[in-house]
Amino acid sequence: MKKLKSFFKRNLPLWYLDQPGIIFGYDKGKIKKLQNKFEGQRCFILGNGPSLNNMDLGLLKNEFSFAVNGIFYKTDEMGYKPSFYVVEDGAVMRDNKKRINEFKSDYNFFPSIYKKDIHNRENTYFFNMDRSFYEKRSPYFEIPRFSVDCSQKIYCGQSVTIVNLQLAYFLGFSEVYLIGMDFNYEIPASLKIDGHVFESTEDDVNHFHPDYFGKGKKWHDPKLHNVLKSYKMAKLMFEIDGRHIYNATDGGKLDLFDRVDYNSLFSK
Repeated sequence: MKKLKSFFKRNLPLWYLDQPGIIFGYDKGKIKKLQNKFEGQRCFILGNGPSLNNMDLGLLKNEFSFAVNGIFYKTDEMGYKPSFYVVEDGAVMRDNKKRINEFKSDYNFFPSIYKKDIHNRENTYFFNMDRSFYEKRSPYFEIPRFSVDCSQKIYCGQSVTIVNLQLAYFLGFSEVYLIGMDFNYEIPASLKIDGHVFESTEDDVNHFHPDYFGKGKKWHDPKLHNVLKSYKMAKLMFEIDGRHIYNATDGGKLDLFDRVDYNSLFSK
Protein backbone atom coordinates (compact mmCIF):
# COMPACT_ATOMS: atom_id res chain seq x y z
CA MET A 1 0.00 0.00 0.00
CA LYS A 2 2.83 2.41 0.86
CA LYS A 3 4.49 1.75 -2.50
CA LEU A 4 1.15 2.31 -4.27
CA LYS A 5 0.60 5.66 -2.53
CA SER A 6 4.17 6.67 -3.32
CA PHE A 7 3.58 5.85 -6.99
CA PHE A 8 0.44 8.02 -7.03
CA LYS A 9 2.27 10.95 -5.45
CA ARG A 10 5.05 10.74 -8.04
CA ASN A 11 2.90 10.25 -11.11
CA LEU A 12 -0.58 11.72 -10.67
CA PRO A 13 -1.28 15.36 -11.55
CA LEU A 14 -1.94 17.85 -8.77
CA TRP A 15 -5.68 17.90 -9.41
CA TYR A 16 -5.86 14.20 -8.66
CA LEU A 17 -3.78 14.52 -5.53
CA ASP A 18 -6.27 17.09 -4.27
CA GLN A 19 -8.96 14.39 -4.28
CA PRO A 20 -7.94 12.18 -1.30
CA GLY A 21 -11.31 10.44 -1.33
CA ILE A 22 -10.47 8.90 -4.70
CA ILE A 23 -7.61 7.02 -3.09
CA PHE A 24 -8.90 6.46 0.42
CA GLY A 25 -12.65 6.06 -0.16
CA TYR A 26 -15.34 8.39 1.19
CA ASP A 27 -19.06 8.09 1.94
CA LYS A 28 -20.41 9.86 -1.12
CA GLY A 29 -23.82 8.15 -1.25
CA LYS A 30 -24.27 8.16 2.51
CA ILE A 31 -23.57 11.90 2.72
CA LYS A 32 -25.74 12.68 -0.32
CA LYS A 33 -28.77 11.36 1.56
CA LEU A 34 -28.31 14.16 4.12
CA GLN A 35 -28.63 16.99 1.59
CA ASN A 36 -31.28 19.52 2.76
CA LYS A 37 -32.31 17.19 5.60
CA PHE A 38 -32.60 20.24 7.88
CA GLU A 39 -33.91 22.70 5.30
CA GLY A 40 -35.14 26.00 6.74
CA GLN A 41 -33.98 25.32 10.30
CA ARG A 42 -31.36 27.10 12.35
CA CYS A 43 -28.12 25.83 13.85
CA PHE A 44 -25.26 26.96 16.04
CA ILE A 45 -21.59 26.53 15.14
CA LEU A 46 -19.24 26.60 18.11
CA GLY A 47 -15.75 28.00 18.06
CA ASN A 48 -13.41 27.17 20.90
CA GLY A 49 -12.33 30.61 22.10
CA PRO A 50 -12.24 31.54 25.81
CA SER A 51 -15.56 33.39 25.41
CA LEU A 52 -17.28 30.01 25.13
CA ASN A 53 -16.96 29.83 28.91
CA ASN A 54 -19.35 32.81 29.14
CA MET A 55 -22.10 31.02 27.19
CA ASP A 56 -24.84 28.89 28.69
CA LEU A 57 -24.52 25.84 26.44
CA GLY A 58 -27.46 24.28 28.23
CA LEU A 59 -29.63 26.50 26.02
CA LEU A 60 -28.55 24.38 23.05
CA LYS A 61 -30.16 21.21 24.41
CA ASN A 62 -32.99 21.33 21.86
CA GLU A 63 -31.00 23.04 19.10
CA PHE A 64 -28.83 21.71 16.29
CA SER A 65 -25.19 22.53 16.92
CA PHE A 66 -21.78 21.84 15.40
CA ALA A 67 -18.66 21.45 17.51
CA VAL A 68 -15.12 20.37 16.81
CA ASN A 69 -11.80 19.02 18.03
CA GLY A 70 -11.50 19.22 21.83
CA ILE A 71 -15.15 20.01 22.61
CA PHE A 72 -15.09 16.86 24.75
CA TYR A 73 -13.61 19.05 27.51
CA LYS A 74 -16.98 20.85 27.63
CA THR A 75 -18.76 17.50 27.70
CA ASP A 76 -16.62 16.51 30.69
CA GLU A 77 -17.31 19.83 32.38
CA MET A 78 -21.04 20.28 31.91
CA GLY A 79 -22.45 17.53 29.71
CA TYR A 80 -22.83 19.52 26.49
CA LYS A 81 -22.94 17.38 23.35
CA PRO A 82 -23.24 18.69 19.80
CA SER A 83 -25.48 17.30 17.09
CA PHE A 84 -22.54 17.34 14.67
CA TYR A 85 -18.88 16.70 15.50
CA VAL A 86 -16.05 17.46 13.07
CA VAL A 87 -12.26 17.14 13.05
CA GLU A 88 -10.15 18.44 10.13
CA ASP A 89 -6.65 19.00 11.52
CA GLY A 90 -4.15 16.12 11.44
CA ALA A 91 -2.35 17.36 14.58
CA VAL A 92 -5.65 17.34 16.48
CA MET A 93 -6.32 13.80 15.28
CA ARG A 94 -2.88 12.55 16.32
CA ASP A 95 -2.91 14.18 19.76
CA ASN A 96 -6.49 13.22 20.66
CA LYS A 97 -7.17 9.97 18.81
CA LYS A 98 -8.46 8.10 21.86
CA ARG A 99 -10.82 10.88 22.96
CA ILE A 100 -12.06 11.42 19.40
CA ASN A 101 -12.92 7.73 19.06
CA GLU A 102 -14.72 7.78 22.41
CA PHE A 103 -16.74 10.89 21.58
CA LYS A 104 -20.26 10.39 20.25
CA SER A 105 -22.70 12.71 18.55
CA ASP A 106 -25.60 12.21 16.15
CA TYR A 107 -23.34 12.89 13.15
CA ASN A 108 -19.55 12.55 13.18
CA PHE A 109 -17.72 13.92 10.13
CA PHE A 110 -14.07 13.16 9.39
CA PRO A 111 -11.89 13.49 6.27
CA SER A 112 -11.46 10.12 4.58
CA ILE A 113 -7.67 10.33 5.02
CA TYR A 114 -8.25 9.64 8.75
CA LYS A 115 -10.27 6.50 8.12
CA LYS A 116 -7.57 4.27 9.59
CA ASP A 117 -7.61 6.34 12.80
CA ILE A 118 -11.35 6.12 13.46
CA HIS A 119 -12.47 2.83 14.96
CA ASN A 120 -15.85 3.99 16.23
CA ARG A 121 -17.89 4.05 13.02
CA GLU A 122 -21.29 4.67 14.66
CA ASN A 123 -23.01 7.68 13.05
CA THR A 124 -19.75 8.40 11.21
CA TYR A 125 -19.37 9.98 7.77
CA PHE A 126 -16.05 10.19 5.93
CA PHE A 127 -15.87 13.08 3.47
CA ASN A 128 -13.53 13.94 0.61
CA MET A 129 -11.35 16.79 1.89
CA ASP A 130 -9.75 19.10 -0.67
CA ARG A 131 -6.56 20.50 0.88
CA SER A 132 -5.49 22.64 -2.07
CA PHE A 133 -5.92 25.80 0.06
CA TYR A 134 -2.83 24.66 1.99
CA GLU A 135 -0.76 23.39 -0.95
CA LYS A 136 1.75 25.91 -2.30
CA ARG A 137 1.94 24.15 -5.65
CA SER A 138 -1.82 24.34 -6.13
CA PRO A 139 -3.39 27.12 -8.26
CA TYR A 140 -5.85 27.48 -5.37
CA PHE A 141 -3.22 28.03 -2.66
CA GLU A 142 -4.81 30.32 -0.04
CA ILE A 143 -7.75 30.99 -2.37
CA PRO A 144 -11.07 30.22 -0.65
CA ARG A 145 -13.65 27.97 -2.25
CA PHE A 146 -17.02 26.75 -1.00
CA SER A 147 -18.63 23.41 -1.76
CA VAL A 148 -22.39 23.29 -2.25
CA ASP A 149 -22.28 19.49 -2.50
CA CYS A 150 -20.45 17.98 0.45
CA SER A 151 -21.02 14.49 -0.89
CA GLN A 152 -18.50 15.34 -3.61
CA LYS A 153 -15.92 17.26 -1.60
CA ILE A 154 -15.42 19.82 1.15
CA TYR A 155 -12.80 22.56 0.84
CA CYS A 156 -10.36 23.48 3.58
CA GLY A 157 -10.10 27.17 4.39
CA GLN A 158 -7.68 27.66 7.31
CA SER A 159 -10.27 26.86 9.99
CA VAL A 160 -12.44 23.84 10.69
CA THR A 161 -15.30 26.34 10.99
CA ILE A 162 -15.16 26.64 7.19
CA VAL A 163 -15.86 22.91 6.93
CA ASN A 164 -18.81 23.31 9.28
CA LEU A 165 -20.24 26.21 7.29
CA GLN A 166 -20.16 24.13 4.11
CA LEU A 167 -21.85 21.25 5.91
CA ALA A 168 -24.50 23.57 7.37
CA TYR A 169 -25.23 24.91 3.89
CA PHE A 170 -25.41 21.42 2.37
CA LEU A 171 -27.70 20.18 5.15
CA GLY A 172 -30.10 23.03 4.41
CA PHE A 173 -29.82 25.25 7.49
CA SER A 174 -31.04 28.75 6.69
CA GLU A 175 -29.75 30.55 9.80
CA VAL A 176 -26.35 29.91 11.33
CA TYR A 177 -25.25 31.42 14.64
CA LEU A 178 -21.55 31.46 15.52
CA ILE A 179 -20.50 31.38 19.17
CA GLY A 180 -17.08 31.15 20.76
CA MET A 181 -15.49 32.71 17.67
CA ASP A 182 -13.12 35.11 19.43
CA PHE A 183 -11.02 35.58 16.29
CA ASN A 184 -8.01 36.52 18.39
CA TYR A 185 -4.84 34.61 19.18
CA GLU A 186 -1.98 35.24 21.57
CA ILE A 187 1.28 33.67 20.40
CA PRO A 188 3.20 32.79 23.61
CA ALA A 189 6.94 33.42 23.59
CA SER A 190 7.42 29.93 25.03
CA LEU A 191 6.15 28.18 21.88
CA LYS A 192 8.34 25.70 20.03
CA ILE A 193 7.99 26.70 16.38
CA ASP A 194 8.82 24.52 13.38
CA GLY A 195 7.68 26.35 10.24
CA HIS A 196 3.91 26.73 10.53
CA VAL A 197 3.65 24.06 13.26
CA PHE A 198 3.55 25.25 16.87
CA GLU A 199 4.06 23.12 19.98
CA SER A 200 2.81 24.39 23.34
CA THR A 201 4.99 24.25 26.42
CA GLU A 202 2.35 25.57 28.83
CA ASP A 203 -1.40 25.95 29.29
CA ASP A 204 -3.47 27.10 26.32
CA VAL A 205 -4.68 30.71 26.68
CA ASN A 206 -6.45 30.84 23.30
CA HIS A 207 -9.20 28.30 23.93
CA PHE A 208 -11.89 27.59 26.50
CA HIS A 209 -9.82 24.95 28.31
CA PRO A 210 -6.13 25.13 29.31
CA ASP A 211 -5.49 21.60 27.99
CA TYR A 212 -7.07 22.24 24.56
CA PHE A 213 -3.68 22.93 22.96
CA GLY A 214 -1.85 22.56 26.24
CA LYS A 215 1.69 21.47 27.01
CA GLY A 216 3.07 19.05 24.41
CA LYS A 217 0.22 19.50 21.92
CA LYS A 218 0.83 20.73 18.39
CA TRP A 219 -1.19 23.27 16.42
CA HIS A 220 -0.79 25.44 13.37
CA ASP A 221 -0.23 29.11 12.72
CA PRO A 222 -3.85 30.39 12.82
CA LYS A 223 -3.30 32.85 9.91
CA LEU A 224 -6.45 34.80 10.73
CA HIS A 225 -6.16 36.82 7.52
CA ASN A 226 -6.77 33.60 5.60
CA VAL A 227 -9.65 32.62 7.88
CA LEU A 228 -11.26 35.98 7.16
CA LYS A 229 -11.01 35.39 3.41
CA SER A 230 -12.83 32.09 3.81
CA TYR A 231 -15.47 33.66 6.06
CA LYS A 232 -16.15 36.26 3.37
CA MET A 233 -16.71 33.51 0.83
CA ALA A 234 -19.08 31.64 3.15
CA LYS A 235 -21.02 34.83 3.90
CA LEU A 236 -21.46 35.50 0.19
CA MET A 237 -22.61 31.95 -0.55
CA PHE A 238 -25.24 32.02 2.19
CA GLU A 239 -26.52 35.45 1.31
CA ILE A 240 -26.96 34.87 -2.44
CA ASP A 241 -29.17 31.94 -1.47
CA GLY A 242 -31.23 34.05 0.95
CA ARG A 243 -29.63 32.52 4.03
CA HIS A 244 -27.69 34.20 6.84
CA ILE A 245 -24.74 33.77 9.17
CA TYR A 246 -24.82 35.70 12.45
CA ASN A 247 -22.18 36.19 15.13
CA ALA A 248 -23.59 35.53 18.60
CA THR A 249 -20.15 35.38 20.25
CA ASP A 250 -19.70 37.21 23.55
CA GLY A 251 -17.19 39.85 22.45
CA GLY A 252 -14.28 38.87 20.26
CA LYS A 253 -12.94 40.53 17.13
CA LEU A 254 -15.00 38.93 14.36
CA ASP A 255 -17.07 41.79 12.99
CA LEU A 256 -17.73 40.50 9.47
CA PHE A 257 -21.11 39.02 10.38
CA ASP A 258 -24.07 40.86 11.90
CA ARG A 259 -24.02 40.57 15.68
CA VAL A 260 -26.87 39.20 17.76
CA ASP A 261 -27.21 38.62 21.49
CA TYR A 262 -26.96 34.91 22.24
CA ASN A 263 -29.43 34.86 25.12
CA SER A 264 -32.04 36.76 23.08
CA LEU A 265 -32.30 33.81 20.70
CA PHE A 266 -34.11 31.69 23.24
CA SER A 267 -37.59 32.15 24.65
CA LYS A 268 -37.69 32.79 28.37
